[in-house]
Amino acid sequence: ALPIYWPMGFKAGDALFPSENGAVIPSDTDFLQTWEGMEELVDAGKVKAIGVSNFNHEQLERLLNKPGLKYKPVNNQIECHPYLTQVKLVEYCHSKGITVTAYSPLGSPDRPWAKPDDPSLLDDPRIKEIAERHKKTSAQVLIRFPIQRNLLVIPKSITPERIRENTQVFDFELTKEEMDTILSFNRNWRVCGMSMSVNHKDFPFRAEF
Repeated sequence: ALPIYWPMGFKAGDALFPSENGAVIPSDTDFLQTWEGMEELVDAGKVKAIGVSNFNHEQLERLLNKPGLKYKPVNNQIECHPYLTQVKLVEYCHSKGITVTAYSPLGSPDRPWAKPDDPSLLDDPRIKEIAERHKKTSAQVLIRFPIQRNLLVIPKSITPERIRENTQVFDFELTKEEMDTILSFNRNWRVCGMSMSVNHKDFPFRAEF
């Protein structure tokens, strides 16, 4: 599905995130207007399905209740991993027939904005312990975890060996106890907090979920 990547509109131009004094420059765009443009792409046969990304449940509710809605979003792509389990948002999406894609399932360890004291999923000894039990790597456990929650998952790697390793997650299963344990690691910690957009009218992370 082709998504709207953020519910926030930014000033038009060449910059991906136009900013001034450390804050994004917003536009007065409403994502409901953007959705009408997405629906036109479906009608024109240019895309088969459309979705959203980084929408909270209030924004999804507003979209689903849009007068004249022609196509509902088929997917919501959100940051999701053991430190940000998104239980309520996942439950909401699934209750509305919206699939969920988990991005940054490994915690995006190579992100350029990482701070030295940021937590590391791949180095978490509790994840390592579960991985050793299954003779798997921490990354494989972190990819298997969302799969067993009926989520789509999109790990990122540029290393051929790791790309192969990331696909070898269908020959083992985490127990219910292990799943519950990993879910308990939640600390509402975001890799992609988009702090430069915190004052935007449509900033999605102010809501509980």
